[in-house]
Amino acid sequence: MTMTAPQQADTSGPSREDEQAEVIRRLEEDIIFGRFAPGSRLVEDTLMARYGASRHFVRQALFQLERRGIALREKNVGATVRFYSADEVRQIYEVREMLTRQAALMIPLPAPQSLIDQLEALQKEYCAQANRQDLRGIHETNDAFHLALFSACGNPYLVSSLQDYMNLTLPMRAKNLADKEGLALSRRQHEIMIELLRGRDSWALAQLCVAHMQYSKSDYLTRIAGDGSGV
Repeated sequence: MTMTAPQQADTSGPSREDEQAEVIRRLEEDIIFGRFAPGSRLVEDTLMARYGASRHFVRQALFQLERRGIALREKNVGATVRFYSADEVRQIYEVREMLTRQAALMIPLPAPQSLIDQLEALQKEYCAQANRQDLRGIHETNDAFHLALFSACGNPYLVSSLQDYMNLTLPMRAKNLADKEGLALSRRQHEIMIELLRGRDSWALAQLCVAHMQYSKSDYLTRIAGDGSGV
């Protein structure tokens, strides 16, 4: 008598976890790259149709993005893209600038060749993603570049705080990665940062790292002022 092997369940398709992660990723991208404007409503039925997702997955995505400070859910209002006033933007960037300057000043110069090699590899990948116009890839390699740079300060608590503020400013800064002028400026400033790591001028490095944030901050302030909501 011939025995047949038990049938295996088909596991080739995406899991529920993968499907949920995809909805979160797509909604996050739509927000941080400016497809949904600050303050705009995030209607569940619209999102379900846009992403081909269940209401449960959409609600979980909104919950996760609220935790990240990107979306806001309010009773009797629903979910909206998190809006920051001009004063909030300036205050948040004040803290981020202080953290950035301190981390940069603490990086020993000249930096070890291993750090420079790591940053050059990340910069190469950053430029490749930019040439492909892969917004997600640009965003991820940009953040990886800065975290690698600031981790060289030697204080993981400072780096963790800095990362928190990088995440907090994500809705304000990520849109500029799709802007041709802003992206070109970012690429050039990265290259200068690497060159400064070869020298001994810590203050010049710190000042550049702070200046690097100003384009996206100014752009966000201009956008919300144009909406008539920047007071």
